[in-house]
Amino acid sequence: MKIRSITVFCEPGYPVNRLLLQQVGIFANHARKLFEDEGFEVQSLRLATPPFGQFVAPFDLPDAAQSYAVEAHADGFEYISLGPAGSNPAEWAVIPDALRRSNRIFLSGSLTTQQGELDLANAARCAETIAALSTLEPDGFANLRFCALANVPACTPFFPAAYAQREDPAFALALQSADLALDCFQQAKSLHEARQCLIDTVNSNAASLEAIAEKMEKMYGYQFKGLDFTLAPHPDQAASIGSALEALGLPAFGPHGSLFASTFLTSSLQQAQYRKVGFNGLMLPVLEDSTLALRAAEGSLSVNELLMFSAVCGAGLDVIPLPGDTTPEEIYPILLDLGALALRLNKPLTARLMPVPGKQAGDPTTFNFGYFANSRVMPLRSQKLSGLLKGNERIKLPQRESQG
Repeated sequence: MKIRSITVFCEPGYPVNRLLLQQVGIFANHARKLFEDEGFEVQSLRLATPPFGQFVAPFDLPDAAQSYAVEAHADGFEYISLGPAGSNPAEWAVIPDALRRSNRIFLSGSLTTQQGELDLANAARCAETIAALSTLEPDGFANLRFCALANVPACTPFFPAAYAQREDPAFALALQSADLALDCFQQAKSLHEARQCLIDTVNSNAASLEAIAEKMEKMYGYQFKGLDFTLAPHPDQAASIGSALEALGLPAFGPHGSLFASTFLTSSLQQAQYRKVGFNGLMLPVLEDSTLALRAAEGSLSVNELLMFSAVCGAGLDVIPLPGDTTPEEIYPILLDLGALALRLNKPLTARLMPVPGKQAGDPTTFNFGYFANSRVMPLRSQKLSGLLKGNERIKLPQRESQG
């Protein structure tokens, strides 16, 4: 297990409050040292602000992004999330230019409102943004730094979803912990034993992490929001969440039986006791997991199946390679489905979709990135919507009530 990120949440504003950045930078680097002294590898320090529309005019966002990339990095932050675009069309229009300014900047866009509504206009804007970002770099890589948010709360530490509330500085940990599930499931003699092993292992690691975080909380007065044990994987086979699921007895992750395995893992994790923030579920990022990448390349794992698994597990659709000629009209229905699941089931979900220029379904991907396992471009069974489904309404989708 590794700490993917110590994520600090604060509001340095624009122009950037240099004193505040220096203060939270000192905190983050001190926290990294304490965690590493206790044997936890820290991969990155990250900074997340409130939604950018709250502190910068849309036309200033590209310059603000460039400023944050330089100034926050000077204080030790590798990556910076400037939060989601809201209902102002001008905020969406400047996202490509902002992301073009620096590969340290992450942004997102909200599909849902705080009133539990799905915003059809924002879903269309988000689809257009994904298509536009796919052309910024030859391999469509800019979409790594943008996602759609559906029902995602503030202070979620995983990027690109992270954004802050307008409050005093706070922090949380995003954990790369798929290896915990893999180790437990490979050794277990029964499902009950596998579940208990995962619960005990997570509880043990969480207790150690919380002790250090609470020490930092007292020293600096920054609120510790909690841990996100979303069992994030890594392309290394020993840290594959796909392999963990297959260790339960699946011949391959994707076909029937995979929904049960996903539910079993997520429900087991949710029985662990620790201070929780963010997703705390099952993350299935196709290009970040060697086994998932292989199953997608073989055709046993589809976008539709990943969307179905989102109903019972973690973070939604993550780093999905799509044909380069995918249109906004084909992306839009996927975002509607994702938003409907998030609201109806009252859970946070995201979509990070990556059309790859010049590639068709079945073509091999050729990313040169240490956190990616190459796969094949996944086919997309999506068609343009019309009529009432192409409106600009905000539609409330109440949480499903339990049936007696």
